[in-house]
Amino acid sequence: MKRNCILIVLLSLCVLAYPQAGDGTFKLLDLPSSARVAAMGGTNVAMHDDDVNFSAMNPALLSEKTHNMLSFNYSNYFYDINFGSVLYGRNFGDKNYTAFGAHYLDYGKFLETSETNELLGSFTAKDIMLSASYARLLHPRWTIGLSFKPMISIYERYQTYGFSFDVGVGYADTKHNFYAGLAFRNVGMSVANYRSLDGQQSIDMLPWNIELALVKGFKHAPIRISMTAHNWQRWNLGYTDDTVATKEKSINKAASFFDMLFRHTIFNLEILPTKNIYLLVSYNHRRQMEMNVNDYKTAAGLSFGAGIKVYKFHIDAGFAQYQVGRFSFHATFTTYLSEFGVK
Repeated sequence: MKRNCILIVLLSLCVLAYPQAGDGTFKLLDLPSSARVAAMGGTNVAMHDDDVNFSAMNPALLSEKTHNMLSFNYSNYFYDINFGSVLYGRNFGDKNYTAFGAHYLDYGKFLETSETNELLGSFTAKDIMLSASYARLLHPRWTIGLSFKPMISIYERYQTYGFSFDVGVGYADTKHNFYAGLAFRNVGMSVANYRSLDGQQSIDMLPWNIELALVKGFKHAPIRISMTAHNWQRWNLGYTDDTVATKEKSINKAASFFDMLFRHTIFNLEILPTKNIYLLVSYNHRRQMEMNVNDYKTAAGLSFGAGIKVYKFHIDAGFAQYQVGRFSFHATFTTYLSEFGVK
């Protein structure tokens, strides 16, 4: 156990030693992996449940329950912009868990015109990513995981390539319905970019993210609550870095501190009336502040979801607002291949 703890610390230090990223590319990395994750405000790195999609947030969330699980995800993001994924979990022995996936973000079709507005045709823009995850059970309550994600963006005739890693740790105390997770997500770079400097390809660092989450269920109540703390590698999550330069700003400094603190947190409430049904509501304060419009009432920051098991399938639906006044819809269909005779 001592050797395993040392391994976890070394992996964490390797990630922390990595240079901090800027805005970067490959925004596909920031999108929720499933309808349930979308309903949880966009991420959760501690939900140790029978759902292979959580491995896209934290590879350490793979378990014996994700073996032979196949999941399809789809979302109509904005207008004709869509994204989705397919993930499959496969275990080897009692302590080795893997998952493999393919993810895409399709920006739709665009008209190609000349400088004189002559129609030349049309083109598309897409992001495509593959993922391979591995998790190892170190202790009945502790799991460590690693994911590798190669990516490509194809915008008309322009292309860029990249890769990223996720490193995570998961803790599961099923007896007391308590779960925790820590993940270092999207640590990587683009290795061939759209632009060049002096004829040489530039390298962009990806917007990596440190996330910590806690989940607590209750023995005598059909509810589960959770909190996710995200982006702890960067304190200021505002669009601008406000400098306190006046007395009025100094008075509001304390309020700004707590506002920024809550921009790093997402809160979830999950209702479990039966074993095969759940209802979800979450609040993402950062999203609410970024889409706050004066004199306009909006549900920005709130996300909703529900799931039910029908026959051999788990069906999930999620609703989240990424644009003021409009909810995006997420759908997930999951099944165990063992239900169809695949061992």
